Amino acid sequence: MTAELVAGIDSSTQSTKVVVCDAETGEIVRTGRAPHPDGTEVAPAAWWDAFQEATNGVLDGVKAIGVGGQQHGMVTLDENNDVVRPALLWNDTRSAQAALDLVDELGGPSAWAKSVGSVPVASFTVTKLRWLAEHEPELADRVTRVLLPHDWLTWKLTGGDPVTDRGDASGTGYFSPSDNAYRLDVLSHAFGGRTPELPTVLGPADAAGHTPDGVLVSAGTGDNMAAALGLELQPGDVVVSLGTSGTVFGVAETGAADASGEVAGFADATGRFLPLACTLNAARVLTATASMLGATLSEFDRLALAAGPGAGGLTFLPYLDGERTPNLPGATGSLTGLTRDNMTPENLARSAVEGMLCGLAAGLDAVRAHGLDVQRVLLIGGGAQSRAVGAVAPLVFGVPVQLPEVAEYVALGAARQAAWALASSAEPPSWQKNRKLRLELDEPTEAQRAEGHRIQQRHLEAREAAYGVRRNLGED
Repeated sequence: MTAELVAGIDSSTQSTKVVVCDAETGEIVRTGRAPHPDGTEVAPAAWWDAFQEATNGVLDGVKAIGVGGQQHGMVTLDENNDVVRPALLWNDTRSAQAALDLVDELGGPSAWAKSVGSVPVASFTVTKLRWLAEHEPELADRVTRVLLPHDWLTWKLTGGDPVTDRGDASGTGYFSPSDNAYRLDVLSHAFGGRTPELPTVLGPADAAGHTPDGVLVSAGTGDNMAAALGLELQPGDVVVSLGTSGTVFGVAETGAADASGEVAGFADATGRFLPLACTLNAARVLTATASMLGATLSEFDRLALAAGPGAGGLTFLPYLDGERTPNLPGATGSLTGLTRDNMTPENLARSAVEGMLCGLAAGLDAVRAHGLDVQRVLLIGGGAQSRAVGAVAPLVFGVPVQLPEVAEYVALGAARQAAWALASSAEPPSWQKNRKLRLELDEPTEAQRAEGHRIQQRHLEAREAAYGVRRNLGED
């Protein structure tokens, strides 16, 4: 009997990745990949070109497709469904002032957290729409429809009415995860009184339509929601993903509403919730530091592992691209604690690893404070392949750390959603038996936890000294 095949698409910041899987077992049978242009604004047509390149010869026999896409991006269409301007991506920070203005105008952080589950920052779609209305009003006047990146790709595949899912919609800043409804009042206020059309929000297992060739297309979702689906997260699991950005998330039965803005109260792709903390600076901290040292990544690992915990007193705040958690879009990186004795390549490499992971550890504390039970960390993403990261993570996180096998979990989650829609079943298929751990790190000892706590405290003290950001979550 020939297996039914499904495909998952990960349209990320940097590339399109494709996995074709057995719909019943999740076994990967084919893959594809194509790059995206660099930058924080991109013509959506580039995603379609990358999709076609990545799927060339890969989709033969596929019965269903799911799309996971980078969250928050703003795709604007006119009355003819032509793109009005290049899409502003999640990591475009030009709307930072717009975010501050919107928070003040609509009742402050608590009101935003209560109404849409999150306090908007520059990455959120709602802030980008405000920026467009203020800075490019002639283009804003042409906008009749707003989509997210995954919505746009799904629409291109089906040619039908645009749709989305509650997971990706929950990152716009104008959708309430708890009410499962758009907040059109928020959208209109942000966009200068305009209320463009929005995609219909589908249920987790609903189909968006079919391609011209008859292939079913599932609802799709945001990248973090797809990764959670691909990893089949259980209670007590928290993911730390080290990609272009760093994210910390787990599934929950109730939504978060964090007025501090540390935790975004997103929905997930199964009907539950996905409290998430995000940093702008993750794996690229390692590559940038390696480049400064004139080292390959393997040499960088060797240097970092040659230094002791605490990097001889060096503390690296790795805000190389601004920062989202804490919300410091104009921040830059800084290195403190320099002495003649500790100014070594080894300590610099170690401080980069510790600084990056301390930012994620603050995210762990934040989601823990909003109800997630952190029993173990699943470390994924390109940065998780660093030997130095594997050595330092248990110290800084203070809980058992496991490294699942290297895989494109966003694409896998999108494929699993496609299999769910294809089967029209109550629950998504279980593929866990085909997933293996690449590495299970030793549980940190009490002494290592204490050392990790000292490293975190130094990082938080440096952050407070540099930017006035207080150390205690929720402190005014």
